[in-house]
Amino acid sequence: MNSFGRIFRISIFGESHGTHVGVCIDGCRHGIELNENDFANDIQRRKSGKRGTSLRIEQDMPEIISGVFNGFTTGSPITVLFKNENIQSENYLQCRTQPRPGHADFVAMKKFDGFNDFRGGGHFSGRLTLPLVAAGVVAKKNIPGINITSKIIEVGGKADAAAIIENAMNDGDSVGGIIECTAKKIPSGLGEPFFDSVESRISHLAFSIPAVKGIEFGAGFSAARMLGSEHNDMLTDEYGKTATNNSGGIAGGITNGNDLTFRIAVKPASSIAKKQQTFDFENKKISDFKIHGRHDACIALRMPVIAEAITAIVLADFIMLKK
Repeated sequence: MNSFGRIFRISIFGESHGTHVGVCIDGCRHGIELNENDFANDIQRRKSGKRGTSLRIEQDMPEIISGVFNGFTTGSPITVLFKNENIQSENYLQCRTQPRPGHADFVAMKKFDGFNDFRGGGHFSGRLTLPLVAAGVVAKKNIPGINITSKIIEVGGKADAAAIIENAMNDGDSVGGIIECTAKKIPSGLGEPFFDSVESRISHLAFSIPAVKGIEFGAGFSAARMLGSEHNDMLTDEYGKTATNNSGGIAGGITNGNDLTFRIAVKPASSIAKKQQTFDFENKKISDFKIHGRHDACIALRMPVIAEAITAIVLADFIMLKK
């Protein structure tokens, strides 16, 4: 339920307002240099604090409690912990009887018969993307030579992110966005046809990121409006280089040596300051609802590094399977 991968395998755990969140990584190669400082850059990129993000500021200091000895990976499972410190659980008491529209409060209550931790969304919270980023750091060290980058290409349907976010904040609302991720210098031949295609595995992890509602590779949905002669990527050399990259570096579910490119659609955050309505399970009627607390006006601002992490995790697993 909370694990992914076959050789390079990760398991995430924790809740938004619990004592810790973390990840256990199995299958990492031994002899790789690894210490807490290696996580700093990617963790900083995910952090809140910038305009349009949550005011919940955590230290997010990683604690490696297993799998590393004398600064090198040992080959045994690596466990990384992050302490939750800046929490205000009282803001979520109403979510127990008034599920937030668009959030997982209702389905979590039903699935776990009310035993779920509803504070801050519990295990369904975006806080759990921190362990994903940590796993991505370790995954990147297992695939040296592959360069993964990502960026925000659209916020609220437009390129002028600052103005869109500011307007949403002034209205007590939120906006979504689109993230584009590119991985370069990938060997050809990774992936399997049908059920374990590269698209399938990346999509699997992409939809584990809270707020992701869509994904496309290469030309994506625009391919439906192209002719075959327009979409086909012409081979230009014996190594599989193509003149165009409408397939996003994948053919038949298998990497073809060109850049892997995909985009994810991130919905507006569900927790907003604007007054809404929801069903009140205590009074058995629809009632006004307003969530208090510190929430992202644009969660997409923190997504690029998470997109890189899931890509690295999938590629590390595929490369180890091939070996």
